[in-house]
Amino acid sequence: MPHRANDNFAIDPPARAGEPDAHGQAALILAESILHALVEAGELTTQQALDVVHSAEEIKTEVAALSGESKTRMHESLELLKRIGISIEKDAD
Repeated sequence: MPHRANDNFAIDPPARAGEPDAHGQAALILAESILHALVEAGELTTQQALDVVHSAEEIKTEVAALSGESKTRMHESLELLKRIGISIEKDAD
């Protein structure tokens, strides 16, 4: 909910610390949607889509190690990728 910055106009408060990045969220949702659409259209098999997710997990692990990313942040990212894989598997059922 917007709050009053002054008497002239309302502004939205800044994002809270620790809140997920809006660009990252949008990109992740878009990527997941594309995978689902490709499977539904028959352009990818479920296994191929899962292979893409597993590849992303491997790349994330490598990039995190090279960049010195915290283990907590890396595990958060891997958990999101795991959830995408579960979503793809559920659609195949």
